[in-house]
Amino acid sequence: MKKIDFLAIGDIVIDAFIKIKDAHVHCKLDTEVCELCLSFGDKVPYESLHVIPAVGNSPNAAVAAARLGLSTALMTNIGDDQNGKDCLAVLEKEKIDTTFVKIEKNKTTNYHYVLWYDVDRTILVKHQEYERGWVDTKEASEISKPDWIYLSSLGGDSLAFHTEISNYLKRHEEVKLAFQPGTFQMKFGVEALKDIYKRTEVFFCNLEEAERILGVENKDVLFLSKGIEALGPKIVVISDGPNGAYLYLNGELWHNPIYPDINPPLERTGAGDAFSSTFTAALALGKTPLEAFSWGPVNAMSVVQKIGAQEGLLDRKKLEEYLKNAPESYKVNKIN
Repeated sequence: MKKIDFLAIGDIVIDAFIKIKDAHVHCKLDTEVCELCLSFGDKVPYESLHVIPAVGNSPNAAVAAARLGLSTALMTNIGDDQNGKDCLAVLEKEKIDTTFVKIEKNKTTNYHYVLWYDVDRTILVKHQEYERGWVDTKEASEISKPDWIYLSSLGGDSLAFHTEISNYLKRHEEVKLAFQPGTFQMKFGVEALKDIYKRTEVFFCNLEEAERILGVENKDVLFLSKGIEALGPKIVVISDGPNGAYLYLNGELWHNPIYPDINPPLERTGAGDAFSSTFTAALALGKTPLEAFSWGPVNAMSVVQKIGAQEGLLDRKKLEEYLKNAPESYKVNKIN
């Protein structure tokens, strides 16, 4: 029986990066809400186009885990089109088991457009509707229960599938769950996904997402961490962009700064996925939560040096080399 350490579950997409130069960013007065502005009703030139297959929160996590040495699989849906074939080719190249990938006839594979301006991006998304469900084939039955499930972004038609996932976790209490909710999972609301939250070992979101999930306007990280913990997760990790990230465990709040950029960031797609999945992979490799907390920012730093969410992901040897040579300022500190 084949052993799987890390099973990522979530939608896979093609990202088409359109690099734009002739634009500007407008931030509303007294808020952090900013808008990308382009000339309306005009022809807007673009600098370049980079099409990157097999990305998305969970596929990115699968690639991160595989490069760090874990036996990894991905459960997702694709169409029976060329884009789906391109995604499969990438997964196979990364040595990710595709037994749980469901190919749907007469459906198209998710395709997103990334408007890349300066070092940030705005993504035009469209999630296809699929026949979602736990893949239970003869081939799947020959794969052992995973040590970890990493659950992230799924489309708006996936609510019933989350019940299947939580039922699987109830039947297999030894399987640990990492949960990094995507847009639709946050829209479903806490009550609809209460069984997922209760079963979560480690939970990831950023500061603004924590406020949205809890339905509050309060940027106090300790308050938010306690609020998320009350939903069920044992370990709560909240990122705050350039301010670093926070880890809440056993009533203690810890902070870690970002790992210093080796060069100015090229673009920031996938930094959060790199952080969260690397943290989870470190736990799966036997690291403590505080050790895993130091691993995550290293891969996040590396990812922003490349175009897209996967090219910059490190193998274990290179990641540990960065940790060994980290500056004195890069250390986890207890703040409460």
